[in-house]
Amino acid sequence: MRSIHTALLLPVLILTATAASAQTTTSTQTTPTADEIVEKSLTAIGGRAALGKITSRAVSGKMAISTDGGDISGTIETLNQTPNKMRRVITLDLSAMGAGTATIEQRFDGTTAYVMDSMRGDSTLTGNQLENLKNSIFPSPLLDYKQRGTKILLGGKEKLADRDVYALSLTPATGPVTRLFVDAQSYLPVRAIVTLEVPELGSLEQTTDFSDYRDVDGVKVAHTIKGTSSVQTFTVTVTKVEHNVKVDPAMFVKPAAK
Repeated sequence: MRSIHTALLLPVLILTATAASAQTTTSTQTTPTADEIVEKSLTAIGGRAALGKITSRAVSGKMAISTDGGDISGTIETLNQTPNKMRRVITLDLSAMGAGTATIEQRFDGTTAYVMDSMRGDSTLTGNQLENLKNSIFPSPLLDYKQRGTKILLGGKEKLADRDVYALSLTPATGPVTRLFVDAQSYLPVRAIVTLEVPELGSLEQTTDFSDYRDVDGVKVAHTIKGTSSVQTFTVTVTKVEHNVKVDPAMFVKPAAK
């Protein structure tokens, strides 16, 4: 099972991985400032008023993973609650690799993150993976970026495939730097790149692409998420999104010892 790096399947599925405080730069006729891009992106997603009404989100979907050992299919369920609590369960069908079913569950209560992995055993997340989770404010860290002490620098306009994008560099007070690419026409986030410290692998750059945005309760949610690194690629196809679901706080904390 060495070809399946489950540690990469959990933290990189966060769209806005870093709380942000935009650094204002001099505006030109053709290029907006970092502040303006942030505001236009919030508006494109649905606006501050619509985002402010969301207190929780439950997402279900299918997952396909390509590794050097073969292709793997599975399911994914994610639960988020304001301001940054999260629970994610991934179930993988390993029959193609001569095994049964594997389950990876991650819980984050806003302070501590715990992973239950049927293949690699249980563990507590630390280091920049933990900081990455702390900075992942739900439903969007851009809502209160001015209070969070992180800097955003605008790197200019770049090409991503056939589209123009604005390249933003997000540097939080603590935790890894994220490069966020925003579509220059729609102002929706389309790519995030972050380097994570992964056990057994060391520093690993992960690229996550977001597409197929659909309206859910007045807020646009990406329904296709693709993660790429030097060791594996995964694609998540979202099948269901629910907002303001009832949440049991116990779902985010480490289970009590039996």
